[in-house]
Amino acid sequence: MNKIRLSDIPNFLTLFRIFSIPIIILCLLPQNVIFNWFALILYFFACISDFFDGFIARRYNYESKFGKLFDPIADKVLVISVIFILVVIEKINGLYVFPALIIIIREIMVSGLREFISKTKTHINVTYLSKFKTTIQMFSLGFIIIGNDFEYLKFTHEIGEIGLLISSIITIYTGYIYFKENY
Repeated sequence: MNKIRLSDIPNFLTLFRIFSIPIIILCLLPQNVIFNWFALILYFFACISDFFDGFIARRYNYESKFGKLFDPIADKVLVISVIFILVVIEKINGLYVFPALIIIIREIMVSGLREFISKTKTHINVTYLSKFKTTIQMFSLGFIIIGNDFEYLKFTHEIGEIGLLISSIITIYTGYIYFKENY
């Protein structure tokens, strides 16, 4: 019997994030309170796995080719997919669609830049501001997922929308920095 090695955990967490995306989407489609909560819980664990896979990989020097390739892809696909489905089911609507589009376009462009740069450099360094932006995005989307289904905290949906707006502003700035430094 094969044992799971600690060095495999970061890759398992990345795979968990990737495979959780369609389940999150399927849970959001019915727009049912119970499914929304399940989507939020799964989304929360997917977001937390992003922290832990990187932490374990760096802390114990378990960085792998798989992780270097798929970890950033998993992050982008998670955020883009959740934003897309929230727009489709109109949990993100009105003027807040524009910050959502800004985030999606920037994520795709920076991913393209990373691919382009990888042919000449080893990688693009992720800034702390970008990590902060990702954290705000993930929290904001969580607030929007649950929306007003959380009766004990008023304005949950609005908090998510404001966070989305703030993260889109940071998104523009960090995208500009990435292109300025690497193109």
